[in-house]
Amino acid sequence: MRMRPKTLLISLTTAITLYALLGFLIIPAVALHLVNKQFEQRATVPARLESIKLNPFTLELTLAGLHIGEPEQPQVSFARLYANLQIDSLWTRAVHLRDVELEQASTRVQFAEDGTLNLTELFILPEASEPADDNDSGPFPLRIDRLALIGNSLQFQDLRPAEPVEFGYDAVDIELTHLSTLPDDNTLMQISASGPYGARIDWEGQLSISPLTSSGTLAINEAQLSTFWPYVQEQLPLTLNQGSLNVTSTYQLSLVESTELQLSDIRLQLSDLDLAAEDKPLLRLNSLAISDASMDLAKREVRLGAIHSEGLNAQAARLKDGQIDWLALLTPTSSTTDQSVEPPATTAPAEEDVPSVASSEPEQPWRILLNQAQLRDYRLQLTDHQPTTPVELDIGPLNLDLSEFDSQSESPFKLSIDTALNQEGQLAVSGEVGINPITADLQVETRQIDLTVAQAYIEPLMRLELRSGLLDSNVQVQLEQLEPLQLSVTGQAGVQQLHVVDGPAKRDLLKWQSLQLDDLNYAGNSLSINKVSLQQPYVRFIINRDMSTNFSDLMVPQPAAPGSAASDSSDPFGIRIGGVSINNGSANFADFSLTPNFATGIEQLNGSIGTLDNQSKKAAAVDLNGKVDRYAPVTIKGRLTPFDPLNSLDIATSFKNVELTTLTPYSGKFAGYRIRKGRLNLDLHYQIDEGQLKADNRVLLEDLQLGERVDSPDAVDLPIRLAVALLKDTKGNIDIELPVAGDLNNPEFSVMPIVWQTLRNLMLRATQAPFKFIAGLAGAGEADLSELSFAAGSAELDDQATKVLGTLSSALQERPQLILEVEGISATSADGPPLATQRLEREMRLLAASTMLRPPDNPAELELDDRDQIKLIRKLHEQRQLSLPEQVLELPREERDRAMRQALIDSWSDNSLPLRRLAQQRASAIKDWLVDQGGLEAERIHLLDASEGTADGSGKVATQLQLGVR
Repeated sequence: MRMRPKTLLISLTTAITLYALLGFLIIPAVALHLVNKQFEQRATVPARLESIKLNPFTLELTLAGLHIGEPEQPQVSFARLYANLQIDSLWTRAVHLRDVELEQASTRVQFAEDGTLNLTELFILPEASEPADDNDSGPFPLRIDRLALIGNSLQFQDLRPAEPVEFGYDAVDIELTHLSTLPDDNTLMQISASGPYGARIDWEGQLSISPLTSSGTLAINEAQLSTFWPYVQEQLPLTLNQGSLNVTSTYQLSLVESTELQLSDIRLQLSDLDLAAEDKPLLRLNSLAISDASMDLAKREVRLGAIHSEGLNAQAARLKDGQIDWLALLTPTSSTTDQSVEPPATTAPAEEDVPSVASSEPEQPWRILLNQAQLRDYRLQLTDHQPTTPVELDIGPLNLDLSEFDSQSESPFKLSIDTALNQEGQLAVSGEVGINPITADLQVETRQIDLTVAQAYIEPLMRLELRSGLLDSNVQVQLEQLEPLQLSVTGQAGVQQLHVVDGPAKRDLLKWQSLQLDDLNYAGNSLSINKVSLQQPYVRFIINRDMSTNFSDLMVPQPAAPGSAASDSSDPFGIRIGGVSINNGSANFADFSLTPNFATGIEQLNGSIGTLDNQSKKAAAVDLNGKVDRYAPVTIKGRLTPFDPLNSLDIATSFKNVELTTLTPYSGKFAGYRIRKGRLNLDLHYQIDEGQLKADNRVLLEDLQLGERVDSPDAVDLPIRLAVALLKDTKGNIDIELPVAGDLNNPEFSVMPIVWQTLRNLMLRATQAPFKFIAGLAGAGEADLSELSFAAGSAELDDQATKVLGTLSSALQERPQLILEVEGISATSADGPPLATQRLEREMRLLAASTMLRPPDNPAELELDDRDQIKLIRKLHEQRQLSLPEQVLELPREERDRAMRQALIDSWSDNSLPLRRLAQQRASAIKDWLVDQGGLEAERIHLLDASEGTADGSGKVATQLQLGVR
């Protein structure tokens, strides 16, 4: 049946009206109701959509007023979402949208402290059903001619880090043209985002979803590092005070078969970076710019066209335990926000089902190429806390240039460094360095490098203090390989203003104005220096009694390294020094192994030492001269082989007119006397030939005079003044020769102990037996001149006594500093009876003279016969009222008279007065002979107080003589 046109028109109008009514009103209303109903059922927060508009004729859909979340702070919202569906979607087998617009959308993304994402908590989702078998037929076919996100905003907050991360963009605009999931369709995209937190993003390029590829340009400007720094701080304990980053790059990304990413024309600008650790400044960087860079992820290659950086200021330290603080800071720590969960254990599949990882080839290392780098005005403050005294080293301003670097190339790269060290020092390094293998060819120049920074490292090894020292050098350093080491150094080097003091005493030990090494050449196991020049060197050198030196005392004993053993190298290290020159040197020298101990100062030391070569047996010439205490000349001449001194040595050393007063501190300590005046001449001649020593030691002391005595517990227990007087000749000089010879290869042979013992024995022999010592001066051998014997009761000198006095007077003439002390001695047992007999004779004559009418003038002239003597003895016995024992009274008269005579003698035998007078007479007789006959000055002979002694076996009494010093 054929429909009439009017009916057709009415039907068509009705259908269109119903379609319009359905599209414009019913469907949007039902859809809005269903959407809001689902919101009520599923949403966990307030959620509503204000309106849905549909134009069924143009297929335009508009959703307006979506609001999910609290009214004042929605989590997801937008003002308008517009989509325009094209009718050709019906026959092209792909959804075709001409326009999709999203306006004023706002999204708030928040991770809670437990890691929960707020967007996943907005709705209660139904449980997922079993997934149907889905053959991978590719993405859903969709074409959008234009997709635009206009005036949108994004707020992000992460509460998981200790310091929350928060940033946002309030102007996010995205426009995609020709967006398609169809194969080989390309989408043009343009994205821009900006907000109050900086980090403006501009992204422009192409995108292909099937296959997934993209290319374009990405730029991030004014990104504040503080925004994302809490994530870094979770791993590294570093505080960021400020810092911004600008990055631009062109990229190409392909995920067709594998991840292929290529970045080109990379430009990176890091500005005003300021890092701290534990509230202490750690690193400040004004700028770092990288330009013309590229990266290829597949090739694992990074190319850096140029790096330019300025104004770095960094602090680094080595801690007490030896760890570098930066390494400790950069070691990642376990994060409290780590939400990773260990996956459950599963049964391993069969070996044939799993590809072997171990069999795969090792991953290719990254290759880094750098065209050029410039670092300017870098400053590093380095502190080493491991030594007892922390060491601080300021490096900068440091300028570094590097070019043509390739991490995988065998060709070297160029390097140039110029920096200051601790403000005054300068270091410049330029040349080429290789890393495959490690090689170097560098020119190194240093100026005014302060060596005192090494003091803290010297202290554990040596007891000395380095107070000053500046290093200057200009050397070429060439490293050819590390294993085995092949290193060579050539050039010049010098140390200026060196000053070293010994640690315990804090006294100057070593110093010089300059030390210059010319034509230095170190290579492998040899070192050669064409010339060593010393300007104004000074050294304090002491030889101790045990032959150790003050330098050996400086060494701090070190524990033996475990497993250390002396290397048995067949090629000894060769040292050759072409010559040594010394200009205006000085030294303080003391040798406590000599007798007497020698100590003095040497000044104006000039001269030279010839070629020193440990590979040659040729001796080096030595020619040095100087002054002791400004005026006394000293010379050292000869030849020596310093590296093998036992092989050959011929050195003559001479000191002339050295003032002995400089030795007063040592003479006071070791001799117990100060030195008032005197001069020393010392001649030492040592010759060694294949270990055989022949040494001549001659000591000449001129006009030595000792001063006052000094109390010293270290003084030798010897009469020093007497020893000096015994050794002095008629000119007032002490001349001693001490030759020494022996085999130095014998470990029991030592030179100085022999010299000391010889001199000590000489002094002991002189002071312990001085009369025997001076007897030798008079040619009497070891005759004892210390006493003279007298007959009992007599003060007369016999022939033997006059002979002894003659020898003594001759000896004393040779030693004018000696005085003689004479001690008159009498013995009661020997001298008493003769003296009593002499008194009895005098008493009898005096008594006889007293009874005469005309006595003689001298009663001693009276002649008495035996009868007269018996009468006078009886009378004297009666006058003195001496008693006789009963047995004597019963004796005959003659025996009784003899007993009375003996009784008188016995009563006078122990009379001290005549004994004392006899002793004095004997001392006077000795002095008179020495003055009158021996020619000695009277003031050189002193009479001591008389004393009582004993007679010898022959009945003679010896008078003692003693030597003293004027």
